[in-house]
Amino acid sequence: MSTENKKDILRGGQFLVKETKCEDVFTPEDFNEEQKMMKDSVKEFVDREIWPKKEEFENKNYDLTEKVMRKAGELGFLGIAVPEEYDGLGMGFVSTMLVCDYISGATGSIATAFGAHTGIGTMPITLYGNEEQKKKYVPKLATGEWFGAYCLTEPGAGSDANSGKTKAVLSDDGKYYSISGQKMWISNAGFANVFIVFARIEDDKNITGFIVENDKENGISFGEEEKKLGIHSSSTRQVFFNETKVPVENMLSERGNGFKIAMNALNVGRIKLAAACLDAQRRVTDSAVKYANDRVQFKTSIANFGAIKYKLAEMATSAYAGESASYRAAKNVEDRIAIRQAEGSSHAEAELKGVEEYAIECSILKVACSEDIQNCSDEGIQVYGGMGFSADTPMESAWRDARISRIYEGTNEINRMLAVGMLVKKAMKGHVDLLGPAQAVADELTGIPSFDKPDYSELFAEEKEMVANLKKVFLMVAGSAVQKFGPDLEEHQQLLLAASDILIEVYMAESTILRTEKNAKRNGEDSQKEQIAMSKLYLYNAVDIVTQKAKESIVSFATGDEQRMMLMGLKRFTKYQNMPNVVALRNTIAEKLTSENEYCF
Repeated sequence: MSTENKKDILRGGQFLVKETKCEDVFTPEDFNEEQKMMKDSVKEFVDREIWPKKEEFENKNYDLTEKVMRKAGELGFLGIAVPEEYDGLGMGFVSTMLVCDYISGATGSIATAFGAHTGIGTMPITLYGNEEQKKKYVPKLATGEWFGAYCLTEPGAGSDANSGKTKAVLSDDGKYYSISGQKMWISNAGFANVFIVFARIEDDKNITGFIVENDKENGISFGEEEKKLGIHSSSTRQVFFNETKVPVENMLSERGNGFKIAMNALNVGRIKLAAACLDAQRRVTDSAVKYANDRVQFKTSIANFGAIKYKLAEMATSAYAGESASYRAAKNVEDRIAIRQAEGSSHAEAELKGVEEYAIECSILKVACSEDIQNCSDEGIQVYGGMGFSADTPMESAWRDARISRIYEGTNEINRMLAVGMLVKKAMKGHVDLLGPAQAVADELTGIPSFDKPDYSELFAEEKEMVANLKKVFLMVAGSAVQKFGPDLEEHQQLLLAASDILIEVYMAESTILRTEKNAKRNGEDSQKEQIAMSKLYLYNAVDIVTQKAKESIVSFATGDEQRMMLMGLKRFTKYQNMPNVVALRNTIAEKLTSENEYCF
């Protein structure tokens, strides 16, 4: 990658203050031949091994999950992200996202088993292990000979992950640690061969990570399988350690580094969790479209009713937006990893830093896609009507499985606050200039607005100006809040949540528009008629959300003239010159879906 290109890659969070050209975003239409083949082979695997056995997964067939995971290992799907020297395929970050996306859509049980094994089960060793540890464990995990699990959460330590009580005590001869404590909600616990366990040594401020082999003779025991709302065949148990002996050479990274390992593993986990929600949305939309076409009421297919068109169009639009933003960010991460490696970083260091750079985007995507699959499956049930409530149709299990996505890998509330908190920290460090642009917006508010009639003849000219204005709304609200509260902003959680929703909508709307613009330039506007409609519809909805969240913030922390000025600014920044015909947009999208009888974008 040349140095000129290097300058063009936005740093994490910079999307807010710099304009991105459509040529500079990666889209699903940019998959290369190898990636398309990989996508096809994963889809074929899912349609053969997972989708037809949906009922078995709902009936808590844990053995089936293990069997399917073994097959996935034999086909190389578990080793996509693992370097070749440890028996993996050593593929780039976009390819690892793609496999995670398409393997996760048929049932949340496999999505969870796959995510827990490849992400938090294998990756900490790949990225933080020393050479001996990697050689010993990673090849077995990459091929599915062994499975991994991740033991962080405890009864008293959930979102506050560093507060765990599990202890690690060094033996008198200094050869091993004795680990004692209780871990809960451990995915894959029932069939894992190796655990990444976090424990505290003495009174250390931070926890430490250990690689612990599963051996019931060594003080390891398990609770019963948890009874859960969804992900029924994902093995989830408590794991108890009672003076479990772990050789000192099995400490992961160094003492006290566990919290950092846990947080960085979660960054990767978040963007992969966003990917894991995408094919679920496609499949739910597919099923809803097919049912709407088949179901006849009042002598006509229900797909012809405006109320159903509304639902199908919104479902497809959120899926399309999620894909657009997830693959945009994945390619940013991949490019950043390549730059690091070109500068001499090891694979592990490059990947860690590459993902860490886009931690803000990872949190945004995790929140947006997990909430979109929940809404999508909820509407899917509604399209099916009474049949949607029946366990004989695929909708109710999709709805139940979707629910966990908003909780694990950090709750959506934590991720919302993290996204804004990390952005403010980046600004303080000088990595993202927020203060300059925020000041410019403040000056614009006191200046005289331009009354020139802009030229909107080019595709998305007005929409892109709207996105730029929504960024100004964020800068106006967040800028004032930072000035007012400074470092105490963290205490004002409701303001952070509202600011975060603005940030999320900006990133998702911009990603959607840029994807469509890129493809329209490539293939002509006529080829993108429905995608243009989805991009406009997404933005229209985003403007509404931004207006509501910004207003809530402004009336809660500003008073008098400042409040009046900001509310006027909000009105100016969220005003369309030409409102879209929203019903017509939805009809365009829905009619394409029903004529193709599937999610076809």
